Amino acid sequence: MQLRLAAAAFFAIMLCAGVVRAEDPKAFKLTIDGVIVDIDPGEDIDLKLPSGRTSKVRLDHNDFATFSGGTFSFVHPSNYSVTKIDLGDGIAQYLMASALGTLVVVQKYDKMNPVSLNQLMLQEMTRETVQAGGQLTQQPMTRKLAHGKELTGLKATVKTRTDRADFEIVGFGTADQGLLFITRIGDQDNATEQPLIDKFWETLKVKL
Repeated sequence: MQLRLAAAAFFAIMLCAGVVRAEDPKAFKLTIDGVIVDIDPGEDIDLKLPSGRTSKVRLDHNDFATFSGGTFSFVHPSNYSVTKIDLGDGIAQYLMASALGTLVVVQKYDKMNPVSLNQLMLQEMTRETVQAGGQLTQQPMTRKLAHGKELTGLKATVKTRTDRADFEIVGFGTADQGLLFITRIGDQDNATEQPLIDKFWETLKVKL
């Protein structure tokens, strides 16, 4: 079985100049007492209800949101999205990535226990850097989650002449299913990116 990490694709839709539209599309559709209104976060709207009363409506983002993949869940900043990719053969991947390259990856296996794949996953993620002369060091580790579950795997660092990246790859499984958790962060990004990784580990729940 060939395992790979898939990156999320981002597409921007550019509007041609001079195109006239009656109204720009809104991000959300809000329904109150059967009245539907399109609204963007941070926008104030006066909404007339069926009773005749007018109410002021505002939609704001919470600072954090909870993502659930059925057998796991975690909290993340609401300005980040989690994408799901079907890798086939009973494997689904959930990816959260920052613009600086920090990664949080969860792979869900429905037909096997993936705990033994830690080493293979590390090799796949660091292959190009190592082939280019990067130095890889690693050590086994166990991470205990807040609700008591213990994840086993490894912690690794790959260094080049100019930078380094830290990885953590741990898993949890039963006889025929399981979860693999992967984080990656560059040392130059620690000040701004580490809270994203910390929030993931602090709030991660495994429901197997």
